[in-house]
Amino acid sequence: MTDSLPHANPFEARARVAIDIARQVGRWAARHRAENDPLSLSVENKGPQDFVTAVDRRAEAEIRASLVGAFAGDGFLGEEGGTEAGSGGMWVVDPIDGTTNYIRGFRHWGVSIAYVEADAICLGVIYDATQDCVFHAIAGAGAFKEGAPIRAAATRDPTAAMAMIGHSRRTSFEDYLAISRRLHDLGVDYRRMGAAAIGLVRVAEGVADLYYERHLNSWDMLAGALIAREAGAHMAMAPVPSLLAQGGGIVACAPGLTDCFSFLT
Repeated sequence: MTDSLPHANPFEARARVAIDIARQVGRWAARHRAENDPLSLSVENKGPQDFVTAVDRRAEAEIRASLVGAFAGDGFLGEEGGTEAGSGGMWVVDPIDGTTNYIRGFRHWGVSIAYVEADAICLGVIYDATQDCVFHAIAGAGAFKEGAPIRAAATRDPTAAMAMIGHSRRTSFEDYLAISRRLHDLGVDYRRMGAAAIGLVRVAEGVADLYYERHLNSWDMLAGALIAREAGAHMAMAPVPSLLAQGGGIVACAPGLTDCFSFLT
C-alpha cells in the first residue's frame, strides 16, 4: 500500500525519505538477526541492562547518511553517535529501540525517527519489527500505518483497558511498583515490553490504552509521541527543548481514560 502523505505538506519530502530508510534499515536488521550467530552482534555494555551492538551503530550510520545526505543543513541527534549541528531542524533517531529485545531474539523492537523544527515535533516515523510495517505522522495531518489512517482506542472503562508501562534503572523501582499497584487496583491489565517507541504506536493504533514511562531519552519517545497524538491519544510530556536536553516522562492514553490516568502526570 502506498503511504498516504498530503501533497501540500512542507514535510512530505522528509517523510518519504524517513519512511524509506526506516523500512530499509529495519528489515536489514531483522534479517541480520535471523541469519547470523548472535555472537556476530558484537554486544557492548553501556551500563546495567543497557546495551549497544554493531547493528545499532551501522543502522544509525545508514540513517544519518540518508537523511543528512538528502537534506543538507539538517542537524542529527542519534542515540549512539551523538549530535551533529545543522542550520535548520534536527533529526532525532534511535536506530534500534529495544536493543535488549533485539539481542535476545524477542521481536518487539523498532527504528524510531523524528524530525524537530522550531521546538516542535514535525514528523515521526517508526518501523515496527513485530509487524514488519511502518507508522508515520506529520504534525496536523493524522497518523498512519502503512498508509491507512489509525486512531486511538475508544475505551472508557479502566476494567476493560490494557496498559503498557516502561521502566529503566534511571528511575525509582519503588515508584514503578506503586504505579503497577495503582493500575491493578483500577482493574487495568498491563504489560512491560521493553521498547517505548513500539508501546507508543500500540496506543496510536488502539491496541493498548496507555503507555507510561517515568523517564525516556528524546530519541526513544519523540516519533512515537507525535504518532500517538496525531491518532487522537491524550498526551502529557515536557516541552521538546527540555526533552532534547535531558529527556523526561510520557503519558499517552486513550482520550476516554484521560481522567482515570491523571495521577500519572
